Amino acid sequence: MQSAIGAFAAENGGLDLALNAAGVAVAAPFAATPPADWDWIVAINLMGVVHCCRAELPLMTAAGGGLVINVASAAAFASTADASAYNATKAAVVSLSETLQQECGAAGVQVSVAMPGFFRTRLMEHARASPEMQTLARKMMQRSELEAGQVAAEILARAAAGATHIVLPARYRWLWRLKRLAPRRFGRWMVALRARKPARAGAAAGPDR
Repeated sequence: MQSAIGAFAAENGGLDLALNAAGVAVAAPFAATPPADWDWIVAINLMGVVHCCRAELPLMTAAGGGLVINVASAAAFASTADASAYNATKAAVVSLSETLQQECGAAGVQVSVAMPGFFRTRLMEHARASPEMQTLARKMMQRSELEAGQVAAEILARAAAGATHIVLPARYRWLWRLKRLAPRRFGRWMVALRARKPARAGAAAGPDR
């Protein structure tokens, strides 16, 4: 990463903007997630962003400015069951970004973190999950009206306006606020939501879906 990003900066007179979007998925109960899957997802979702930032930030701080956008996920705060490895890596990207905001702000470098909810991506192409979980995730993605290009445009626009925490689409923002303001209430709501999943799964199999 240092070689590739360094070469780009040398050819283009520096580096002004970097968007780091490393993402794969693991979906399974915590007890059923093997260490190999943890190693795999941490190496990509977290360390992929770390390696990029290590190559990008020295260039920007030396130049006195720049914008880094790290893509996490709404899973960083709405940590649903059966996705512990994915949730943990995306929460780590948020924490990393908040740390870098403090360390690099004085040098004129803005670090923003995006936490999008479900939208249409290729995330599940290499996911490590049961067929049932992959099917459910794909259905939730397809129900979204957002395409990746729309999400990218909104993330760029809001980061350019100075936003450091970017949650989208809009319906996810109330979850973000609830988690921050009333974490116990949020936790109880998530537990209740999981308890309703069997009934919802049965409804989803009906002819009207």
